[in-house]
Amino acid sequence: MLLKAILLGLVGVVAVIDSRLIGRQNIGRPLILSTLAGLVLGDVKMGVMLGASLELISMGFVSIGAAGPPNMQLGSIIATAFAIISGASTETALTIAIPVAIVGEFMSIIMRMIIAQFSHIADKAIEHENYRRAKNIHIYWSFIFNAFVYFVPIFLTVYFGTDLVKDMVNMIPEVITNGLTVAGNLLSALGFAMLLSTMLSKKMFPYFLFGFLVVAYSGLDLIGLTLFAVILAYIMDKVSFSKKEATS
Repeated sequence: MLLKAILLGLVGVVAVIDSRLIGRQNIGRPLILSTLAGLVLGDVKMGVMLGASLELISMGFVSIGAAGPPNMQLGSIIATAFAIISGASTETALTIAIPVAIVGEFMSIIMRMIIAQFSHIADKAIEHENYRRAKNIHIYWSFIFNAFVYFVPIFLTVYFGTDLVKDMVNMIPEVITNGLTVAGNLLSALGFAMLLSTMLSKKMFPYFLFGFLVVAYSGLDLIGLTLFAVILAYIMDKVSFSKKEATS
């Protein structure tokens, strides 16, 4: 379990690399992180299933000003580990992910407050024309601190909390488990509804309705629907580009 706890902590570091070191490449999304966590724990299928559900939940989360959404990166990794280690259902793991993500965001706020102090040290380095030190503070100090804040909670939760998690799951009454199952199913719908509330407009609604009808009545599987959507988007992009060229 020690090795698995370390590897899961490193999966958390992957999320930090995505946003802090190589730019936003979206490898820190719940779908990717849960899949990696499932790979570490030997159950990729559960990792993908949880990641897809958590991705739906987090699609509607948006950072506005100083108000940050729940930290779904921590929530995804810990919830996936919880589900695979304890044998809990996907729905139960989803309901665990949200509280963990909220606590994770609280930790992230404290982390950002501390990292903000690094800028003062960098300012002093620049005043003394020590630009290399200022660069290292900006790039490496903040990354290492971020990685530490992600790695430690994940490692401690997985390494020390395994038996505790199993005992807690076994103690949960069936009526509560059924309630968690219902709540878990609702969370995915809630996340998708939050996303639609921000993007649905008079211009976009016909496309949404068209997509709904295709999914409902075409009988295509997920891969077929995806390929159909990609081809349609490509055609529409070409038509739109041709119209712009014609008007210009």
